[in-house]
Amino acid sequence: MKSIDCFWYLPVFGPFLSLVGSSDASGGAIPIGEKPPRTKRYCLTLDLKNDPVLVSQYRYWHMSEHAWPEIPAGIREVGIVDMEIYLLGTRLFMIMETNPEFDFQRDMAKLSGLPRQKEWEAFVAKFQQSLPGASSSEKWKLMDRIFKLP
Repeated sequence: MKSIDCFWYLPVFGPFLSLVGSSDASGGAIPIGEKPPRTKRYCLTLDLKNDPVLVSQYRYWHMSEHAWPEIPAGIREVGIVDMEIYLLGTRLFMIMETNPEFDFQRDMAKLSGLPRQKEWEAFVAKFQQSLPGASSSEKWKLMDRIFKLP
C-alpha cells in the first residue's frame, strides 16, 4: 500500500512542547525543550454499516474500559505507538503513528497473527462495510494527504 508524505515531525509544536514537555514513542518522558523523535503517520478510513444500533455497539467496544486488552497490546507490539479513531456518521477515520522502522505491509501482517487478533477481526466485522474474512489491513484503506499547512 502507498503511504505518500506520511513521515512527519512536529516542528510547529516545538515551542509549545518546550513549555509543557512531552513523551516519546515508548511513553517515556522527553525533557522540556527537546523535540519528540521522528514517527510515521498513517491515515486510514473505513465505513461502518448504516445501522445506528451497530454503530453504537462499535463505539461501545472501542471504549477503553470495554476494549479487549490483547488488542492494544498487540498494536503496540508491532510498532504502532499511538492510534486514534474518529467517527462521523458511519465513516471512520484512523490516525496511526508508528516508529520509523514500521513497514505497513509487514507489520500489519504480523499484527493479524497475534493472539486474539483474528477473533477480534471476526467480532468487529459485523459492524463494518467490508468483504467477509478481510483482514484489518484489507478493510482499512490508506488515505493520500492532499494538503499540508505550509
